[in-house]
Amino acid sequence: MSLISSKEINYYFCRMSTKSRKSLSSWQQCEKCQCALTQKDISVHEVNCPPSTENWNHPFVLNGVLYSTVEVFQTQELPKRISEKDANDMVFVSQFTLQLCEIAIGSPTVIATKDEVVVKTAWPTNDKSLTSVSLTKHAIDLNNLSGLIKICSLTSTVHIAKEIVISQQGKCLSDVSVELDIILKYFNEHKIFTVGNRISVPYYGKKLVYKIVQIKTEESKRKPTEIVDVNDLSKPFKDMNLTKVDFYKAFYTTKWTILDKDKENVAKKRHKIEDIGGYDALISDIRDVVAIGIGKYKSIEHFNICKGILLYGPSGVGKSMIANAIISECNVNTFTVYSSDIYSKSVGETEGKLKEVFSKAISSAPSIILFEDVDSLCPKRNNSSTDHEKRVLTQLVTLFDELQNTNNNVLVIATTAKSDLVDSSLRRPGRLDMDFEIYVPTPDMRKEILIKLLSKIPNTLSCEDIQNISFVTHGFVGADLYGLCSRAIINAVKCCQKNKATFDNEPDDPNELKMTMIDFHYALTVTKPSAMKEVLVEVPNVRWSDIGGQEDLKLKLKQSVEWPLKHPEAFVRMGIAPPRGVLMFGPPGCSKTMIAKALATESKVNFLNIKGPELFSKWVGESEKAVREVFRKARQVAPSIIFIDEIDALGGERSSSSGSGSNVQERVLAQLLTELDGVTALGSVTLVAATNRPDKIDKALLRPGRLDRIIYVGLPDEKTRREIFKIKLRHMNIAKEEVNIVELVSRTKDYTGAEIQALCHEAAMKALEEDINATLVTKEHFDAAFGAITPRTPDSLIKIYKDYMNKVL
Repeated sequence: MSLISSKEINYYFCRMSTKSRKSLSSWQQCEKCQCALTQKDISVHEVNCPPSTENWNHPFVLNGVLYSTVEVFQTQELPKRISEKDANDMVFVSQFTLQLCEIAIGSPTVIATKDEVVVKTAWPTNDKSLTSVSLTKHAIDLNNLSGLIKICSLTSTVHIAKEIVISQQGKCLSDVSVELDIILKYFNEHKIFTVGNRISVPYYGKKLVYKIVQIKTEESKRKPTEIVDVNDLSKPFKDMNLTKVDFYKAFYTTKWTILDKDKENVAKKRHKIEDIGGYDALISDIRDVVAIGIGKYKSIEHFNICKGILLYGPSGVGKSMIANAIISECNVNTFTVYSSDIYSKSVGETEGKLKEVFSKAISSAPSIILFEDVDSLCPKRNNSSTDHEKRVLTQLVTLFDELQNTNNNVLVIATTAKSDLVDSSLRRPGRLDMDFEIYVPTPDMRKEILIKLLSKIPNTLSCEDIQNISFVTHGFVGADLYGLCSRAIINAVKCCQKNKATFDNEPDDPNELKMTMIDFHYALTVTKPSAMKEVLVEVPNVRWSDIGGQEDLKLKLKQSVEWPLKHPEAFVRMGIAPPRGVLMFGPPGCSKTMIAKALATESKVNFLNIKGPELFSKWVGESEKAVREVFRKARQVAPSIIFIDEIDALGGERSSSSGSGSNVQERVLAQLLTELDGVTALGSVTLVAATNRPDKIDKALLRPGRLDRIIYVGLPDEKTRREIFKIKLRHMNIAKEEVNIVELVSRTKDYTGAEIQALCHEAAMKALEEDINATLVTKEHFDAAFGAITPRTPDSLIKIYKDYMNKVL
């Protein structure tokens, strides 16, 4: 055969020359593709000629490479002079196949699977299976060498490893001893590795497994070396082009460095700057401060620049992601501190761990210490603070001051979702003095974030679709948008499964799965902003078309809520601000609450419903805090609507005889007034209130700038009553030749909208009283209903509204 060379036949091949001659007759060479294969695979090969070098279905040899499958080597077949330790570093192949691949016995051989590349020593085995590749079970399990496998002789240049950086897999040792270092040197001497390989060494009855993260050579000092994520798989080895893989040989002089958990963060590059959308200007500012803090500008090293940065913002907005992306870009030592890892019930142990983190960071400068959720590590001092919390805070303040005075290139970055809970002693200059707010993204920022997310998902969305999604996702932070995409993917998979069940003849190709706008429409109905989940109100799907008449009221509400959203440039052009609030007053049952619900549905903004009794508490200060929280949530998920029904219960008129603000209701009202036009900007938050008694509301609440627009929602006029009847009766089966809507409208002159609806319900109930199987409502039923449902709005109340309008409007 043309593939067999006239190489020197070694000792083992001479002993089995007779078997080799027998093996020779078992091989055939394909004239078409020039690959060598066994006689039993000829029929399979004819169907698949030339065979795939990525997903083959029979073993063959081509261009000195064996394409086969891996098997477990039985250790009882080991020659006497080979120990089990040596066998773990060997690959056992038929000696004739070794000759076909031009692999000498005892020479380094490359073994490649889909995800792993390792080097083992070639060793011959008997010819019972010419094309099998055998490894010990330990070798297979250690580097996951299973399935299809390729082997060939190692012909690439092998570099000498000066230092090998490894990361322990599984439970880590508390300390690294000199003995372990000697064991690592002894067990791996003269072995050849690539980055990503795993090694195993015995240590006091245990098997310690490590993964190679980085390998340094003498040349590494002149050029930067690649750092590989220890959590990622090795590079897929799609072909046998070894020029893309670097091999290194370890000697006894090679230094072995074990990464601890903190230093492993140097190698992690989970987040990249280019993966973050919408915060480019903010990230640029933070990068500049970080560069100064870790000493990149030598000209100002004699001035103790700030050593602390605080990133604050709502949960899920991307504080940790931005911090980690900037840190990974700096490529310096990183020490991440979580309160759950550092807290201990033993006295002094938490403080000791903090000292250790800072001392490690200083000794390995330039470095960055990242405190996640610093408010939980050392909350703000108050009367209820424990001694332990006070000691931790004092220790942290001391460490900050020492860091500032030593002028080391060490920077501290802290994140928090509640900046008001971070103690003021930490936020003064010299400690965490640089504050950066990671705010809720605007529609344009949401569009950039969606573009980044959708670049990783197969989809059919156009630029206009993305623009529409970004516009309606009010109050969504980065995590919410990620959840939105996840929901869309789940819906797409479900639709794909349904289609597969409906059309059994169509092949199911997972690669053809693509997200459509339909999937995102579904996702938008089930995904809400995370900040809304605590105060989320399920608003019925009420439309403007479900409300009869009230055109003037609808227009004024649209002007207050929809116009600032859809036409913000018009307000800027006219030099005015949108209305802050709308007060609707009128008799009970005139659809004030229903109109507010329709406004929330039609405008597609977040809707917060305040129930007055929930705000009141017997504890001093808790009621005002509840009001602050509602408005804070509303600003966080802006644009939003705060709806207060029966606002007279909250904003009742203050009396001069109640003392100096001792009444809870007065304190709640004061807080409400402060939130509406206080120092803190209200932003795109609209207050919509409803009441039956506007004369009972405090005058301060009704002035322009607070409840700007005061609208009377009176008894429905003839046109409005006609529309209400049409809306209600279109869902009822009535005797059209008998029931005259014009007559019904004329008979309901002083009825409210709720009373008209109750009238229709009562007529239907009268029909069912006569016959439970009735399907038709007749005029007689309506006549009977008029006897039961009468107008209930007293003239005295209407007079109050008229007097109020004459006085105020």
